[in-house]
Amino acid sequence: MEQSEIRWNDEARAKILDDADTVLREAVQAVAASHADATSDEVYAELNRHLKDRFIDYEPGPDVRKYADAIVAGEFSAS
Repeated sequence: MEQSEIRWNDEARAKILDDADTVLREAVQAVAASHADATSDEVYAELNRHLKDRFIDYEPGPDVRKYADAIVAGEFSAS
């Protein structure tokens, strides 16, 4: 077997992505509930604080900024 063939099967891969989406969703909801009057940069930092220890080699990307801006714009409710 070649090293390039070592990978999660499709079912496991889908579960991993679903779990990652759940972690992101929970972080956005938590920050939206507690940072209604924060700046986009403050919300961005708080989202990163929630996410950094939940993923191996976490690096914030444009999605985190998008959700920070949406929270500040009032596009998310706490529920």
